[in-house]
Amino acid sequence: MVRELIALLLPGGPEFVDAVRRAWDDGDAVLPLDPAAPRALTDALVAAMAPTKVVEGDGACRSLSDGRPVEPGDALVVTTSGTTGVPKGAVHDHAAVEYAAYATATATGVSPDSRWLACLPLWHVGGLAVITRSLLTGTDLEVHAGFDPERVDDAARRGATHVALVPTALSRVDPAPWRTILLGGSSIPAERPPNTIATYGMTETFGGIVYDGLALSGVGVRVIDPDHDHRDPGGPDRPHLARAGTIGPIEVRSPTLLRSYRDGSDPVDPDGWFRTGDLGSIDEIDQRLVVRGRGDDVIITGGENVWPEVVEALLRTDERVLDVAVIGLPDDEWGQRVVAVVVPRDPAAPPGLDALRDLVRAQLPRAAAPKDLRLVDALPLTSLGKVRRHAVAATQLDRSPG
Repeated sequence: MVRELIALLLPGGPEFVDAVRRAWDDGDAVLPLDPAAPRALTDALVAAMAPTKVVEGDGACRSLSDGRPVEPGDALVVTTSGTTGVPKGAVHDHAAVEYAAYATATATGVSPDSRWLACLPLWHVGGLAVITRSLLTGTDLEVHAGFDPERVDDAARRGATHVALVPTALSRVDPAPWRTILLGGSSIPAERPPNTIATYGMTETFGGIVYDGLALSGVGVRVIDPDHDHRDPGGPDRPHLARAGTIGPIEVRSPTLLRSYRDGSDPVDPDGWFRTGDLGSIDEIDQRLVVRGRGDDVIITGGENVWPEVVEALLRTDERVLDVAVIGLPDDEWGQRVVAVVVPRDPAAPPGLDALRDLVRAQLPRAAAPKDLRLVDALPLTSLGKVRRHAVAATQLDRSPG
């Protein structure tokens, strides 16, 4: 029997949930796509993911002659949030999706009176996982077509207990009525309500697998010593684990990991470990994972490594800073120079470079202090509210400090 891959170009809402349920009942897998995306992007994703059918909001269902079926047991193909080029498609089977659903339900204290609210984009894993965990655990569910702060607050007043949000969304709602708020998708604020859980995960892990720095049941997390990395040419056969406090590449092993990418490639090593592309460390005191940021975001200035997210978290403590991205720009003397691209809270009274440098130097090595300050009206964001750091850098290459 041929197992179809059904692309859903549907807005969030009950229609989407019903389409997933029907596909699964038929033994097929689902590829969620953004119905509001530019047509060129949608066409590129369809060509790369090769679904066999496409379902659109008007009820139309068209078959594609060049589509490829999925393997028995496959449940979902979820596109990664790549910053350049066409994203990959992570293939998750039903066993992985079910494990994720029950692990999250256990960790968040889901009970018979619980109700999930899905208000994040359903073509990203943060929103999609709310749908799947409700379908698989039988938990009540409310689905919104998009994020609307007033509707989110209203859902809590009417009995919704659990929700997944990104940090930018958290700042726009009343968190108090919620039993549990899962936070992920971008840098988590240092100060946050006690009913929030900072999650770490990605499309390949089908969402969060580390909660407040601790791995969920059955999940393994390790940080590799960057000076003895088994993945480097000429390195040892097995990795050396980084000592507590040492920053290195993060690897995870989880029952929720993807089966493969849609192109057939498998990023998981023979021992079951997946290199996330992020850098982090294990806290020396409580052994929790501390995520430092993307490995390819590291700024190397004068031979020193600077992790942008750490600097950004400090700069956001200045009340004059509404939002900020820290990037590295080419520099003849330093290799790269640290640049703070700031959205001021009041454009008429922006922060000054000296004040921001002093703020950083009070807690981090001098190399982390920004050498330039660029003021902008807004930062380019993904649909989940994550800063598109590469896009920020591209807009600043030819600009003068100011």
